[in-house]
Formats: sequence, structure tokens, C-alpha cells
Amino acid sequence: MKSYQEILDYLYSQLPMFQRSGAAAYKNTLGNTLVLDEVWGHPHRSFKTIHVAGTNGKGSTSHMLASVLQEAGYKVGLYTSPHLVDFRERIRVDGNMISEEAVVAFVSDFEAKNRTLGLEPSFFEITVAMAFWYFQLTKVDVAVVEVGLGGRLDSTNIITPELALITNISLDHTALLGGTIQQIAAEKAGVIKPDIPVVVSESSSEYDSVFVEKAKSVGAAISFADQEYEAAYGFLLANGRQTFNFSKNGKLIYQNLQSDLLGSYQRKNVAGVLKVIDLLVEKGWNISLQAIYGGMSKVRENTGLRGRWEIVGANPMVVCDTGHNEAGIRQVVEQIKQTAWRELYVVIGMVNDKSLDGVLELLPKEAHYIFTQASIPRALDAGELCRKAKQKGLNGQVIADVKMAVAEALKLANPNDFVFVGGSTFVVADYFS
Repeated sequence: MKSYQEILDYLYSQLPMFQRSGAAAYKNTLGNTLVLDEVWGHPHRSFKTIHVAGTNGKGSTSHMLASVLQEAGYKVGLYTSPHLVDFRERIRVDGNMISEEAVVAFVSDFEAKNRTLGLEPSFFEITVAMAFWYFQLTKVDVAVVEVGLGGRLDSTNIITPELALITNISLDHTALLGGTIQQIAAEKAGVIKPDIPVVVSESSSEYDSVFVEKAKSVGAAISFADQEYEAAYGFLLANGRQTFNFSKNGKLIYQNLQSDLLGSYQRKNVAGVLKVIDLLVEKGWNISLQAIYGGMSKVRENTGLRGRWEIVGANPMVVCDTGHNEAGIRQVVEQIKQTAWRELYVVIGMVNDKSLDGVLELLPKEAHYIFTQASIPRALDAGELCRKAKQKGLNGQVIADVKMAVAEALKLANPNDFVFVGGSTFVVADYFS
């Protein structure tokens, strides 16, 4: 039998992988996923699921839900993508990553079966099949399943969940999902299924009607969380968490609801989570107030989530965030503005299939930039990023290696300064690796 490293080499080098190669790895059909699901006996039917889609915030939201459900006493599977450092981050049960032995066993079994099947699956199709197989093997009660890309044709969309949650919609992956907000919303709306409730975290006049019409057409009840739940702002506490006071329809419901996921933008994700919990409780799920407070305050501890406004250094403060499109960067910039600093250093890299102009126009011109690139084929050349940034009035230097770029920022910065690392999930991944 192959070693774990040999299996990883196969997954990374032999299968088309969107995170590395981009659109060439995208499959616009569920064909392979349906075959794999049938071959393994439809494992996803053996446990309940919650489906999470959206442009930004779906990773944080998925981890929050998993943490609360764990605190409520359920055995919880969690499928997310991409990973930061370890492939096994994608598949967790009660916060514990899938074992190396299980990865080897599944892929070896697939290779044996595929001698007859003759499939040419993508990396994502295989990992989704592996996740569902592992969740059945470990007898989870419920799995929180994050959509990889889009929704309608995403490999995760073979499930019939307890409910679906859509975080928000913004322009991202436009070459694959469509060039308008409405087109992208229509792809995300593909997770809305007959008679299955759907929650939308953030309402918008740009796309609400798309979701309302799809829900109505299939008889699905739809809720907009931010029309019920609201927390105007959050406070950072001495214990490293932030706290919110959440009102529902104008009445204070959750006072001092603490979260170990920082960034004021998380309040939008929390609203969606709270509405989902309401609906689960209505369905008879046993989720106490204690589980909600405990789960929200221990998301990182319970699930291993990293890279969401994560403070990784002090004096100077160093923060990593995986926000990588215009909407995500807008939230990051707002958070930077709310942070005290004397001088700002930004270590930034992006991928080559993103729209740059909108992102670059959002970034603060007073910062000193170190332009870098992640160690993946999709990474935008750091020199090209620098040239485009200068056209927008952003100045700095080029250091292509992420860790060397961060080291240079730390050398330049004084104790009262602020160093931000981001622009791409893969820049953050290189920093952590």
C-alpha cells in the first residue's frame, strides 16, 4: 500500500485542483460525484447535513455552526475548503482531522475501483467523496458541509440538508459563475431544495429577489437573518475575544455573546448562525443557551479554524486574514481602520484570476507595501502586482517569498506599528506553513 505522502503526491499532482490550476479543474457537471456516491453506497444519506454557501464568510460560518453543535453534544463532521497547511484540515470530526490512515485507505480503494470505473475526477470531487465516506465511517450525527465553488454544480450539492445557509454574494470567480451579482446569486441559489428551509445571512437589494424567487419555486421557506438579528458593533476584550450584544426584532436576546473569531465583520456571520440555530431548535434539535455561548466562544479550540483576522504577533501587532476578493478586502480595510497603529505595513499577494482594480482601489495609500506571491501556480507575479498597485498610488517593494516578505516587514516595523498579511488564502497558508 502507498504511503500517506505518496497518496498526497497523487492527489496534488495527478488530479485537477482548482486551488492550484484554476478554471481548468472546474467541472460543470455532477456526473463524477454521483458515480462516486453510488459506488460507496450513498454515504451522505446516513447522517444529517447543513449546507453552507456564499461568497465570503462561509468558512467562518461553517466552523461556528460546528462548534455550537459540538457543544450541544452532537458528533459533528465538518467539510471545508481550501486547507491552509494540512490537507486533512478539510475533513474533521469533532474538530479532529481525518487520520492519515483513513486518507490512504480511501484513495487506495478508489484507485482499485477506478480500474473498472475509468473516471477522471477532480481533486475536489475525490475529497468530497472521501468526506462523506469518512463521516459515515465515524458515525457522525450531523455534518456541516461548506460549498467549494458556486452551489448549483458544486460536488457537495448532492446532499439533502436539514437546511441551507447562504452567507452573502459578491463578485468572485466571475469567469465560472457569471459576471453579475444576479448571475452569481443564481448559482449559489442552486443549494436551495424543495421544502428545505434556507437562511440568507446578509440581505441585499441586488440579489434578494433571486433567492426569494428560487425558494418560492421549490416551496422552501426563506429567512433573511440580518432582518431579525442585529449587533451594531463588537468590543474587543482583554481575553482576546470580541463580544456582541445581539437583538432580535429589536429585543436584546444575546448579551455579551463572545467569539474567539475576531473582526467586526463576524457579526454578520453570527447573525446567520443564530437564525439557523432558531430553525434547528424549531425542528426539535437540543441546542441550549449554554451550548450557543460556549460554542461561539471556542470556535478555534473546537474546530481548528485559522486565518480569520488572526493575531499572530505583538509589538508590532501582526494579523493574518484570508479575505481575497473585493468584498472581503473591504471588510479587512474597515477592520484595519479600527485598529490603532503608528505605521502600517501590508504584505500582500493575490492570485492571477482575480479582478485587481477593485481590490487595489480599496487598499490604504498610506501603508508601506511588500508585494509577494504564494507558492502555487495561480499566484500573481509579485512584480506585476507591484506595477499595478503603483498605478493606484500604492508604493512598496517586491519580495516574492511570503515568509521573507513578512520577515522584512517585521524588520522595518517598530513596536507600535501594524503588519497585515493577506490578499489571498494561499499567502496566509505560506505564512503558516
